[in-house]
Amino acid sequence: MAVIGVDALTSARTSIALDRPRQADHGDVASNLALQLSRVLKQAPRQVAETLLEALLRLDDRAMIERAEVAGPGFINLWLTPSTKQAVVAAILRDAGRFGIRATTATRTVLLEFVSANPTGPLHVGHGRQAALGDVLGNILATQGWQVSREFYYNDAGAQIDNLALSVQARCRDIDPADDAFPADGYRGEYIGDIARSYLGRHTASAASIGEVTAKGDPEDLEAIRRFAVASLRREQDLDLQAFGVSFDRYYLESSLYSDGLVARTVEQLVAGGKTYEQDGALWLRTTDYGDDKDRVMRKSEGSYTYFVPDVAYHTTKWARGFTKAINVQGSDHHGTIARVRAGLQALNCGIPAGYPDYVLHKMVRVVRTGEEVKISKRAGSYVTLRDLIEWSGDGEMVRGRDAVRFFLASRKGDSEFTFDVDLALARSDENPVYYVQYAHARICSILAADPAGTGGVAAPAEQLPAGQPPAGQPAAETLLALLTTPHEFTLMARLAAFPTTLAQAADELSPHHLAFYLKDLAADFHAYYNSDRVLVDDPALRSARLSLLLAVRTILRSGLALIGVSAPEKM
Repeated sequence: MAVIGVDALTSARTSIALDRPRQADHGDVASNLALQLSRVLKQAPRQVAETLLEALLRLDDRAMIERAEVAGPGFINLWLTPSTKQAVVAAILRDAGRFGIRATTATRTVLLEFVSANPTGPLHVGHGRQAALGDVLGNILATQGWQVSREFYYNDAGAQIDNLALSVQARCRDIDPADDAFPADGYRGEYIGDIARSYLGRHTASAASIGEVTAKGDPEDLEAIRRFAVASLRREQDLDLQAFGVSFDRYYLESSLYSDGLVARTVEQLVAGGKTYEQDGALWLRTTDYGDDKDRVMRKSEGSYTYFVPDVAYHTTKWARGFTKAINVQGSDHHGTIARVRAGLQALNCGIPAGYPDYVLHKMVRVVRTGEEVKISKRAGSYVTLRDLIEWSGDGEMVRGRDAVRFFLASRKGDSEFTFDVDLALARSDENPVYYVQYAHARICSILAADPAGTGGVAAPAEQLPAGQPPAGQPAAETLLALLTTPHEFTLMARLAAFPTTLAQAADELSPHHLAFYLKDLAADFHAYYNSDRVLVDDPALRSARLSLLLAVRTILRSGLALIGVSAPEKM
């Protein structure tokens, strides 16, 4: 028999991945480890697989593996014992909602930046998709031991803020948005008129991290208008995020990068390091030295900085604050920014590694209502707002609307096109994925409540399943769970066992949609079980075992929905 040494395994630098085969006749789990090791070991894959399998079976001694085989070019297929499959129910109930969740490690910190909308208007549906992806990703990262810090970067400086102030000033002067005298690049939504009226009325606006700003009421004081308009819209965005169930640990102001001199120091450092040159009156950064397709202008000929320069300065603060891992969730229109920001950070030569930060880019959202695309909002003037989407999807019920919007927007990979169908979000049918998952949870609650033993299936199984002596007259946990033997029960238990790996995959790939897919699959497995096998049978032991299984399913549904930020109703 060939021997695989520890040194050979170490040099392979490969992880042992177990996958769930799509075909039942390929086993419960499978691995291609032998194919990965064959090149390093310079042995045929099947020979490596047979050696690995022989060692595995010797170690297992039939405790977990019922049957095994080497298939094809060297795949290892394993069939697990019934007791191994059934044990997941006990583990879930024993962990009381912590199944699949690792303890947070203080040294494992990540800065997650998302939304970061300009304070020039209400949040649109694209911001909503970003908020859903970012918030759910933060929740998932926390399950994997990360200490997550959520940050909102306010672009409260630059030409767009100037246009905002000029737009409000024009409305203060009673200039209609359709008038030729209105700023050409101004904002024309109804909210601009609301801000103008509040400013003239000397109202006070209060927003996160900015405090209170009281309007001066003078239509000629453009700076006072600017401050009040930004505060008003930041307050508007705060309310949008509150309605969406999203909060942040810190709000970082772009303007502070200028007032604190960080932008100027960053530019000076790049110039001193020989990473820049002047041409046509502009200052250029040699980004081609770091893989960009062309060099980029840092400072225009008229003296203002291009938008990626403060971004570089901002990311140096992330690193300086100790966040060796940072993730930005942004729209796909920021794709060109990635190379420039990373090039600028490398050019600073301050120890920041290549590839910092990580990016999750998402495409915009197309909204369809009553069969037609909706492109504008009366309030915003040119786009559908996040608040619109929540109100439409809940038909006035904010929690229902928030649930639908969060689940829908988190259920697709960020870089995929997505059409949000408002009518589907309102539907109370199996076609609506969030309703389908929530209904599975509610149905389980109904079954547990109908338990003729009067315990709701909660007290008795929870007492039996943890380690220790069962109550007098009750079967041991192992004996109880051994009664779960139907095909649908094994399918459900296999799905439950996949929850930890689903969370790990979603975190590793920065892809929250894996969790939404998993919950839909778990709900489908439960509904199939409900339609096939009766739970409240006369046999008390079998009934208790099946109620225990349903309690485990409910626990995972509730945990998964909570990670997405969606409610788990007990009645529907």
